[in-house]
Amino acid sequence: MDGCFCPMMTVGPPFIKALRTSLLKDAHLMIADPVEKVADYVAAGADIITFHPESTRHPHRVLQHLGSLTNANDPARGIVRGVALNPGTPLEVLEPLLEELEVILLLAVNPGWGGQKFIPSTFQRIEKTKQMIAAAGRGIVLAVDGGITRANIVEVAKTGVDLIVTGSAVFDGRAAEENARFMLQAVTL
Repeated sequence: MDGCFCPMMTVGPPFIKALRTSLLKDAHLMIADPVEKVADYVAAGADIITFHPESTRHPHRVLQHLGSLTNANDPARGIVRGVALNPGTPLEVLEPLLEELEVILLLAVNPGWGGQKFIPSTFQRIEKTKQMIAAAGRGIVLAVDGGITRANIVEVAKTGVDLIVTGSAVFDGRAAEENARFMLQAVTL
């Protein structure tokens, strides 16, 4: 988050570079004008880059640029390219981008801060996006992020999304390990 595209500010490429892990590094960029900035995230070791088409006039150019970059951790692997859509962004934005991406992340809250309530219209957006992915005939990962709680995790999992991002429900300042176990069990029912 850059304090421009959404109200909060968080970490950038130096933080990603400082993380020592064998896990893939997934950077969800909530930043304005990402085309000139994505190379810094890739050089810092991000394996997966997701950006918001709402943040740029040229989302296709961002995807093409990401596709031309070399993964700093494993050059043979390439960069996984994704787009994230705010709840109010029409899904039609995806149509010209489907051939250039591997991940679609639907936000179920407005970006910028944790602990918001899941916007119910996300369920219809998930179904429409699944149809778009099927029509494209590509193996695009569908993810949902925002407002995922102990109370709604099962309902969200039943939609058949490939990936569910949960933050506040796990990292609530009390029992992260117990919360994570609960969430994992809920999606495997």
